Amino acid sequence: MTDRTDAPSSLGPDWVLGDDGLFFRRGARVVLLDDADRVLLVRGHDVDQPERSWWFTVGGGIDEGEDDAAAALREVREETGIALDPAHLVGPVYTRSAVFDFYRQHCRQDEVIYLARLHGEVLSGEDLSRDGWTDVELDVVDEMRWWDLDELARVEIEVFPEGLVDLVRPLLHGWDGVTRHLGLAREH
Repeated sequence: MTDRTDAPSSLGPDWVLGDDGLFFRRGARVVLLDDADRVLLVRGHDVDQPERSWWFTVGGGIDEGEDDAAAALREVREETGIALDPAHLVGPVYTRSAVFDFYRQHCRQDEVIYLARLHGEVLSGEDLSRDGWTDVELDVVDEMRWWDLDELARVEIEVFPEGLVDLVRPLLHGWDGVTRHLGLAREH
């Protein structure tokens, strides 16, 4: 990796210019489930393409010196206000690399994806806190919503990671302890 002295400030300080010429960061995401087997997703858009939006899991960049699990817990707290018990974080259940355009830049994010289940709490999208959101999140995040998997399978906009419903279903009754790599995703 090279230092990011010429990177656009809109991406945030955790993005570096990679050897492949793409802005890069490592990320931690969480498939957050409730007792009704609903998954919490965030809907966002790119400020350069406001007409396009997509659903994605809670998560974001891993800070320098931070381990993956700590980043996942921090991201859940910052993006939702939920302080997960570290013992409830499972995995990583998946890893993936995603290449996408954001803020008019080609970006690559290598991700670890954890699983966590809330027990006994029923939270609506309105109960979730936006207090920890970054300026970028305030610009591009439109809503948070709990999705029933059957409903999510019918949405017409993009959902990331691709095939999320089929990735979540085998996790509903527990994780088998095997981290699966989803490969390189090219998101448009």
